[in-house]
Amino acid sequence: MPQTRADSLVVLDFETTGLSPDMGDRAIEIGAVRLEKGEVVERFQALMNPGKRISAFIEDYTGITNQMLSQAAPCDEVTDEFASFMGDSNLVAHNASFDKRFLDAELRRVSRAYTGAFACSLLVARRLYQQAPNHKLGSLIAYKNIPSDGGFHRALFDSEMTAKLWMTMLQDISQITTREDVPFSLIQKLAKTPKIAVYKLLQSGLPKI
Repeated sequence: MPQTRADSLVVLDFETTGLSPDMGDRAIEIGAVRLEKGEVVERFQALMNPGKRISAFIEDYTGITNQMLSQAAPCDEVTDEFASFMGDSNLVAHNASFDKRFLDAELRRVSRAYTGAFACSLLVARRLYQQAPNHKLGSLIAYKNIPSDGGFHRALFDSEMTAKLWMTMLQDISQITTREDVPFSLIQKLAKTPKIAVYKLLQSGLPKI
């Protein structure tokens, strides 16, 4: 059974050939960190050879080159390894609908699945940090003064930054609710709550955090 705690799960990020697996796009890198009670206890990172060349735009955007991918393991092999890494953990990604589409598509190719539930740090941040200038990952890292010493748009770095943002949000929610352990179910509910109702859900006035 997946953990019920919101601070014990797998945070993941994909780099891809494009925006939609339904249009034939594939994953080219996956990065993930496993959190246990808020601490990173395990990491997963691998380039994934999609079996076709990627565009110059994707090379520039990610820093991942066709030469790098030509030496990487095939997508199916990496996906199978990552399915074992995930186990039955709950999952988090920033703009999770994007990563979930690619995860589901790649897992279908290798007849693997996951039993954990997904949460979206972007949707939670939109409700919790309503005063933020925008809710892109890099902007939120700056908004919350979270230390950052790498480049975005590589999967492991982005997953590590998402994990830091996730734990910052849990700490802020814990202060608002006076709950030491924030349940994953509360985060799932928060992500779907209208912004005007966030006050009520968290049982307290929402400070400017």
